[in-house]
Amino acid sequence: MYRYDEFDEQLVRERVEQFRGQVERRLDGSLTEDEFKPLRLMNGLYLQLHAYMLRVAIPYGTLNSAQMRQLALIAERYDRGYGHFTTRQNLQYNWLKLVDVPDILGLLADVGMHAIQTSGNCIRNVTADHFAGVAADEIEDPRPTAELIRQWSTLHPEFEYLPRKFKIAVTGAEEDRAAISVHDIGIRIVTNGEGEVGYRILVGGGLGRTPMVGKTVRDFLPRAELLDYLQAIMRVYNRHGRRDNKYKARIKILVHELGAAEFTAQVEEEYRQLERDGIAVARAELERIAQYFAPPRLEERAEPSDTLAEARAADPALELFARHNLVPHRVRGHTALIVSVKPIGKPPGDATAEQMRVLADLAEQYSQDEMRITHMQNVILPHVRLDDVPAIHERLLEAGLAEPNAALITDIIACPGMDYCALATARSIPIAEDIQRVFADPARQAEIGKLSIKISGCINACGHHHVGNIGILGLERMGRENYQITLGGDPGNATALGERLGPGIDADAVPGAIEAIVDTYLQLRQGPEEQFLQTLARVGHDPFKPALEAKKEAADATA
Repeated sequence: MYRYDEFDEQLVRERVEQFRGQVERRLDGSLTEDEFKPLRLMNGLYLQLHAYMLRVAIPYGTLNSAQMRQLALIAERYDRGYGHFTTRQNLQYNWLKLVDVPDILGLLADVGMHAIQTSGNCIRNVTADHFAGVAADEIEDPRPTAELIRQWSTLHPEFEYLPRKFKIAVTGAEEDRAAISVHDIGIRIVTNGEGEVGYRILVGGGLGRTPMVGKTVRDFLPRAELLDYLQAIMRVYNRHGRRDNKYKARIKILVHELGAAEFTAQVEEEYRQLERDGIAVARAELERIAQYFAPPRLEERAEPSDTLAEARAADPALELFARHNLVPHRVRGHTALIVSVKPIGKPPGDATAEQMRVLADLAEQYSQDEMRITHMQNVILPHVRLDDVPAIHERLLEAGLAEPNAALITDIIACPGMDYCALATARSIPIAEDIQRVFADPARQAEIGKLSIKISGCINACGHHHVGNIGILGLERMGRENYQITLGGDPGNATALGERLGPGIDADAVPGAIEAIVDTYLQLRQGPEEQFLQTLARVGHDPFKPALEAKKEAADATA
């Protein structure tokens, strides 16, 4: 993983001290809240319903054990003993005091971390495939590209105050696990006819109030020209983006209103006019960054592992865990192990300080001192020997982190919702917990197979509900929490936005409605190999509507 050089270190330290002075002026009344707000947002600090929330950047989701232990320390010392992993591969603290934040930022700086540009109208944390450097379908590890963008975009004076927040994702694999099509800019590493490695550039994706799928503006961009081309895109957006209307300020609206062809033409014209020599990426610089992400030297081992096979045969819990939470590694005898931060009946993505320390210990002992945070709000140990899986599983069991549900129906994405967020119009966490309890039986989860549920507590869609196989959107309707259900979302290669199934329903009807939808799917599918999206594509939405209508009628009758 990347290590900060002297320039990075100085920049982060100076930023901490700058913000310390701003906090002091806010506390003594020299700054009003209106004056302080843009300053705190550029340092990842929000004012939520009950307290300040700090969002810590984890670039492209990669961190080491020392960093995880520091996150645990901060959770214990300054929060309520836990942190929340987010869909942008970051971590949030929800119960902070303003006076403590500069000291927290100082502790983060001690381990090469910060909260710069995790909020505000700027280029946010760049995300990437959480199996980067591990997956067999990878053309190239996307993290060096993500790191290059991080260095270019951090405190870029031209893009610190964009019309709206801006999100970039990078993937280097055939299967899109970074959801690049629903980002402001999505970057896919590809090869051209001559075998040269470059980029396909998508622009104008995003969720929220007006969900859209990104449009391809360049099929192949030479590697060295990436920053020039991103500069051109950002300048067109900065020039034309709607600052007068925040609901129309995202680049997706600009691409939609101009049309993809006209937007692309303007970007290409801006690109031609750029003085490109200033930021063209030298091969030596690309190679310097890439060296930090050189794959670890893993010794190939026998596969399958006799040690793991014997342990699985003797332990049903390990058997389930190995079946669902292990992912093939490109080096024989190894696996990428998914730690599900989704224990049944608990807030999705929350990890206690003690659990963070367990993860740090396991990464240090068994995974080359490396972890990944996924946009599914889970943690991955990317370089694990198959022989070590039984020992890791035992530690995870003790820590309450051994849920064998990766990519299954209880592996739910949920935003903090109205329990924390000042923007939310409905709760998300209790809905997720109730659905998990309905499907808690591991055998039932295995029977259902891969099926994603994503929940948002407002129209901003931080829970990615639009691209959930089953999406749930919580809104306020006549003083009550009301939930709309969508079916058919997919964040991958065949990106699709879910379609609304019918009228909204009350909170207490949601778990039963989801259960009825899933039961309908099990009745309609053509064998256990047919996944939910395949069944839905074959039969359409209509067969699922009675399941929702019955729950709504029952709820109305008792209201």
